[in-house]
Amino acid sequence: MSEIDSLRINFSTSSLFLLNVILAFIMFGIALDLRWANFKSVLAHPRGLIIGLSSQLILLPFLTYLLILIIKPLPSMALGMILVASCPGGNISNFISTVAKANVELSIVMTVVTSVSAILFTPFNLTLYGMMYEPTREIMVKVHLDWIQIIQTIALIIIFPIFLGKLFSYWKPFWSEKIKKPFRNLSMLAFLVIVIFALLSNGHYFYEFISVVFFLVLFHNGLAFLAAFGWAKLFRLDKASVKSITIETGIQNSGLGLLLIFTFFSGLGGMTLVAAWWGIWHIISGFSLAAIFKWKKY
Repeated sequence: MSEIDSLRINFSTSSLFLLNVILAFIMFGIALDLRWANFKSVLAHPRGLIIGLSSQLILLPFLTYLLILIIKPLPSMALGMILVASCPGGNISNFISTVAKANVELSIVMTVVTSVSAILFTPFNLTLYGMMYEPTREIMVKVHLDWIQIIQTIALIIIFPIFLGKLFSYWKPFWSEKIKKPFRNLSMLAFLVIVIFALLSNGHYFYEFISVVFFLVLFHNGLAFLAAFGWAKLFRLDKASVKSITIETGIQNSGLGLLLIFTFFSGLGGMTLVAAWWGIWHIISGFSLAAIFKWKKY
């Protein structure tokens, strides 16, 4: 099993460029859904936003570190878990919140705020917890991450597209409303296609390690949902906000994680498999959770 720590997943330059473009389009689509009224409504009662952000940006990375100390996964897989936990919320969380009858405004604002704050929090949490755990520290030291380059990458594929999307929705509100749903669906479909393509093109590795990766992501994603639910309940938030914070914390932007892995870690095996499988699994678990929320009428 330890060979996965030295394994490199193949991903061509053209595929990496396509992943960049798809992620930028996904963030552009998020901005089309964003209205200043969303911010005004959420900021009028900021308690839910503060608790939600603390759940995603602070609690999840910390609990991920504790989980790694307990189960001691292979170093590259552990670093993949840390990276996924350090990423902002994924855009599909907004749709899942709608299905779950959660606080959709809070969900959208959390996605945007965590996406913008990723320019600092993603490299910070990755470096902090990656260096704290000795087996992953060896990988971090070898890679020697360039913070400036990471910040530039995140700004280019997240912050800039959000800015453009907000401008477009402001100047062209009619067309913004028309294209936002098909735009979101097509960009997410394109992302799933490229993730599945990456896994299938390295199918022998995927089949060899899927049993380990499956349970690792299952426990990690489950921890994210349960911890966020407990955290939000602890502060006695309303039901809709509890659901949104739970969903937001468990739905991570694994696409950004994959991009950083291929760009800065040369497609390191365990990291790639964890982030890629998370990108598929959190869709299944997210909609399953939404069904439970509706079934239980929580």
